[in-house]
Amino acid sequence: MLFSEIIVVLPRKYGKIVTDNDYRKLYFGDRYMRGSKKNILFLAGLLFAFLTVRPVWAQAEESEVKGRVLFISSYSYAWDAVRIQIEGIRAKMDPAVVLDYEFMDTKRVTGEEAEQLFCDGLAYRMSQVEPYDAVILGDDAALLFAVKYREELFEGIPLIFEGVNDVELAVELAKDPLITGVVEQLSLEKNIDFGRQLFPNAGKVVAILDESITGNANRESFYACAEKYPDMEFCEINASALSSEELSRQIGEVGQDSIFIYIIMTEDASGKLYSDREAIKMIVDHAKVPAMRMVEASVGEGLLGGNMVSMYKSGEIVADIAMQLIQGADCGNIAVAESPNVYCVDEQVMEKFGLDMSVLPEGTQIVNHQPDFWERNREVLLPGSILVGAMLIITLWVTFDNLRRRRLLAELEEARGIMESASLHDFLTGLPNRSKFMKDLETAVNGKVPCTILMLDIDDFKHINDTYGHTAGDEALKQLADRLKAMHSNILMSYRFAGDEFIMLLKSNQSNMIEKTAYQSRQLFTKPFRLAGEDRKVCGSIGVATYPSDADDIEQLIVCADDAMYQVKKSGKNNFAYYSQIGKQAQ
Repeated sequence: MLFSEIIVVLPRKYGKIVTDNDYRKLYFGDRYMRGSKKNILFLAGLLFAFLTVRPVWAQAEESEVKGRVLFISSYSYAWDAVRIQIEGIRAKMDPAVVLDYEFMDTKRVTGEEAEQLFCDGLAYRMSQVEPYDAVILGDDAALLFAVKYREELFEGIPLIFEGVNDVELAVELAKDPLITGVVEQLSLEKNIDFGRQLFPNAGKVVAILDESITGNANRESFYACAEKYPDMEFCEINASALSSEELSRQIGEVGQDSIFIYIIMTEDASGKLYSDREAIKMIVDHAKVPAMRMVEASVGEGLLGGNMVSMYKSGEIVADIAMQLIQGADCGNIAVAESPNVYCVDEQVMEKFGLDMSVLPEGTQIVNHQPDFWERNREVLLPGSILVGAMLIITLWVTFDNLRRRRLLAELEEARGIMESASLHDFLTGLPNRSKFMKDLETAVNGKVPCTILMLDIDDFKHINDTYGHTAGDEALKQLADRLKAMHSNILMSYRFAGDEFIMLLKSNQSNMIEKTAYQSRQLFTKPFRLAGEDRKVCGSIGVATYPSDADDIEQLIVCADDAMYQVKKSGKNNFAYYSQIGKQAQ
């Protein structure tokens, strides 16, 4: 599926210990406690800015498109590193640039047939849109794919790679005047040196690797690094050669004399595929020593951390290169960049294994920091310690000031609630957004609650935008959202998923309930939509998938619903289909 959007990016705070007081400062400035008048004025200004986001967004959507960029990921959107890459790209991409996404999903599907199917699908989708000004390629598989099918798909289009582990290949390809990018420099040396500071008695370096394209590239770098540490033994746990039981056992056998580094683990010998979170969970559940990591993703979930490639900053760099090319720069004059690396550790893991925080390099980012009593209360304790020795009249002032602070904190808490709610809702339609859907679905699946999702996509939405304008397209989205809201119940909730896609979560797997909801969803399109001042016929395609009968994990369930929806698209549109039925047809 090709995702397209024009984006609005809000600033974010990155890589710093965030305490309760920092949270307030993040939204209200460092002097949030100095005078209620200033705080109230700042709060009013923030509210005004928040209310004016919609007009600015609308203006950006209606402005002239300044360029088109395609991002091809080697993996899927389910991978944390991919989402972080996309966040970095969005942060630097001009909102007037159309940014499309394609996912090769090589962690789950590999081989020539899968590659050719992806190529054929991409070729068709590219034939339906305007040419791209640049193509961003995430990780090794995407780069190799683009080079292999360059004449067929990307003739004359600049290629920008990022997250590539095979540095020699990337540098060689970058001799082409239409290829440049950012290589992923996993700093094994810095991580080993860092590990030796934490574990002075370590005599062994153990890495978790597999036999994927990325794994083989990292394996070569890993053993090349061994020459620089003749006093240490280098060995690996090859996930691709071990069963799940053997893999967990070998992880548990890594001794206290080892520097343990998790590099990549996407599969085992039985063919079981591991998501990043699943791999991390296995490591955390079985390892008796802290595991380091070199890529910025899922930090804070039980791994120690280390010197990491910042996928977010790498995304910013390639987005900046793409903007230069759109503005007329010569790709041949843009040199290959090295990935920006940062030190980052999980404080809870440091404490669990009794590691010394004082040996951390300067500027190390800390996650899961637990503030001590002084950090939580220093802004109160410092003036309080002075006021204790002051005259009685000052005590009265302190009492009054505390009451004022309580009122302010209540106002801050209310504002935080408003902002948290906004972060989980789509601004245009008012429906809960994709993040809220993923949380609700995850809660249902983790609780083993049978449920059904219905993926709904407006047919020929591009035609609506092209014919009646983007304002009419927005109206179609809002009117459909209003009709979906009318269907809400204790067991049925609708969400805006992406673009013109909506998704419904039905907490039931009873066939009569599913069928009733599917028919009601199709009925949403029987009444005309009011577009550009006139009644217009709008249709939609709906795909239905049920947990756990169609799929027993979140990502696969969404894929099933999406496959069913696209079967409807292929079969004439304006209808619904069950994944279980199209699966039987395929057999």
